[in-house]
Amino acid sequence: MERKGIILAGGQGTRLHPSTISVSKQLMPVFDKPMIYYPLSVLMTAGIKDILIITTPHDQNAFKHLLQDGKRWGINIEYAVQPSPDGLAQALIIAEGFLNGAPSALILGDNLFFGIPFTQSILKANQRKNGATIFGYEVKNPSDYGVVGFDGNGNVKSIIEKPLTPASNYAVTGLYFYDKYASKYAKQVKPSMRGELEITALNEIYLKAGQLNVELLKSGTTWLDTGTHRSLLQAAQFVSVIEERQGKRICCPEVIAYENKWINRTQLANLAKSLEISGYGKYLFKVLARRQT
Repeated sequence: MERKGIILAGGQGTRLHPSTISVSKQLMPVFDKPMIYYPLSVLMTAGIKDILIITTPHDQNAFKHLLQDGKRWGINIEYAVQPSPDGLAQALIIAEGFLNGAPSALILGDNLFFGIPFTQSILKANQRKNGATIFGYEVKNPSDYGVVGFDGNGNVKSIIEKPLTPASNYAVTGLYFYDKYASKYAKQVKPSMRGELEITALNEIYLKAGQLNVELLKSGTTWLDTGTHRSLLQAAQFVSVIEERQGKRICCPEVIAYENKWINRTQLANLAKSLEISGYGKYLFKVLARRQT
């Protein structure tokens, strides 16, 4: 059964108030496109076509207005509600009916990933049907994240949320690949001290069963969490610099769909025409001009 994707785009975005009082954080722009395009592009790059977007009740219509049903990109997008922010693992419970026994990839709606080595890592993870795969990224402040610890042979030994004494400098990113049992295991997770179903607890279930894999993201991969004003600005600056230097836009669902052959030239041309006044639309026309087949 093909893997299905989940984007968790709930939460109140309180760290970005007052900017996010009336609009979801994941709908705010990161340079030239909405934040939600970045995690969506990760799932599409991994070859995932069936995607569930979990939102707050009051934000869902805005997401539907932006993304619709995904058909214009050759994918299927469905929607579900997270009534209150009760933890990341809750997403697997909410998505149980949508998954219907399929393996899954869960990504947080405010995470940005980029890089050729990263693409290779997620394609590798998507081929792994048993167990779970998480991604470790080396950071200078691991105590701010969930941290992976290793034994002498490099195998995963522990995952600890925001440890005072980190076992390594590898933070767990907001991207998780699971087998078909994830929803079942998520129901076994007990609320933490802060009343949430922690994703770390779900990952520990896989760890104790000897079924947790960790892909350490290599040099050349960028991971950004856009949850604060400063990190949002840094992400926008990063995208601007990369696109200016390379002369092409990154994380565009239209281009990924075209490269995956999920849409044809005519469909891409129609998408470009619908956006032709913007620089984004003009870029899609350039993609068509460069690629004649």
